[in-house]
Amino acid sequence: MFHPRFHAATTPDRPACITAETGEVMTYAALEEAANRGAHLLRQLGLQRGDVLAVMLENEPAVFTIAWAAERTGLYLTSISTRLSLADADYIVGDCGAKALVVSDCLAAMGRAIAADRPGLPCFAVSEGYEGLPGWEGLNAACPATPIADESPGTDMLYSSGTTGRPKGVRPPLPTGALGMETPLVRMGRSLYGLGANSVYLSTSPLYHAAPLRWAMAVQRLGGTIVMMRKFDAETALGLIERHRITHGTWVPTHFVRLLRLPEEVRHRFDISSLCAAIHAGAPCPVGVKQQMIDWWGPVLHEYYSGTETCGITALDSREWLERPGSVGKAIIGTVHVTDDEGRVLPPGKTGAIWFADGPTFEYHNDPAKTAAAHNDRGWATLGDIGYLDADGYLYLTDRKNFMIISGGVNIYPQEIENLLATHPDVADVAVIGAPDDEMGQVVVAVVQATDDADRTRLAEDLRAFARQGLGSLKCPKRFEFRDALPREPTGKLLKGKLIAELGSAG
Repeated sequence: MFHPRFHAATTPDRPACITAETGEVMTYAALEEAANRGAHLLRQLGLQRGDVLAVMLENEPAVFTIAWAAERTGLYLTSISTRLSLADADYIVGDCGAKALVVSDCLAAMGRAIAADRPGLPCFAVSEGYEGLPGWEGLNAACPATPIADESPGTDMLYSSGTTGRPKGVRPPLPTGALGMETPLVRMGRSLYGLGANSVYLSTSPLYHAAPLRWAMAVQRLGGTIVMMRKFDAETALGLIERHRITHGTWVPTHFVRLLRLPEEVRHRFDISSLCAAIHAGAPCPVGVKQQMIDWWGPVLHEYYSGTETCGITALDSREWLERPGSVGKAIIGTVHVTDDEGRVLPPGKTGAIWFADGPTFEYHNDPAKTAAAHNDRGWATLGDIGYLDADGYLYLTDRKNFMIISGGVNIYPQEIENLLATHPDVADVAVIGAPDDEMGQVVVAVVQATDDADRTRLAEDLRAFARQGLGSLKCPKRFEFRDALPREPTGKLLKGKLIAELGSAG
């Protein structure tokens, strides 16, 4: 049975979650008790199967107790980024149709402001006494610890940040049947990565994002232990791997870059031999960065490509990647097709729109137009990316269609340029975009965050020569601009739309 309840009955004292910074342990028995109490509280609040519970939570144990309470009451759980503005968070609470809202104590003022716009919306802080909000944990503790009578499985309805416009709520069908059925992610974790009851999993990213939350709950379905970082720090992560004998973890390329920037003596101070699988996704990983990580950690890196919509997944291990550098793998859920602008299926090696056929269904909540735009007349679904397949069916991402640069009638893919520039020793982070140009339509601009010790007086010319040698003059950026930091989500996802808007208005 793939559910924390089973592990609470068989191994009640096993840690379900350890908070890395404090060492606080939540056992499976404690998780099960709190989730049952939470289910009763949700019923008392009037939430029924198919309703939505919204949460805005930092990485703290309440993430799991509340999520598992929602899961066993047949609810949709909408987890909202704690980094959003009040306006964006308020939009999501309204758009998802939340029947209740729970926020971290530090976000109580925002929660109260959202609730003030919606009379009758119950709003709670995790603890009592913050901004006058009732405390979820106190009310929870007063409820029965036994299961509710009408349990049924729920799921998440998370919001994809997308590349333009408002966030999109991804609403899958509610699961049916009994609690504890094997989910596709559990099946993937078991078969590809060896996840199981003895796994110790390092959670490196904010749990309000889709992949970090889903993977963490998959680990708890299997009875493993989560070591949860409240905030990522590269050296701390290495120390946690050694201290807790971490076997699995999920990462994004930004984490790898930060790990590789550590001094050599720091990188090799820690014992990481317990690692079985370092799973990464969320953004394209430059070939040079991934090669360095495999050289350091060994062939334990596993990559997959998907999205909040989960309409399909591709995956590959280190051995496959070393044979096909840059690939994101073969389809393990759905079937990949690549088409041209007229919808014709392209042969291997030809770049076009990436579509998944025969994958899980989804819709964008309250937005039939976006749902229709994400599907073609065959019923295939797209995440908006472009790329190509090789002769063996391995997928290579070229870029997002929205980010492709057309300069003088020539298609230029920023990701290829970013991958090269990221390997330069003086580059800490980089984004390549198209800026408006009267003559060419667009010109290639590289926005660079330099390393602390870089010689910035000559860096632009050094990078121009580096890019011209590696890519040729056509793809070489015409301008280099420098920033102290690039706008990224905590998961590492680059908010390229902000740079496009900024340079577009400046152009």
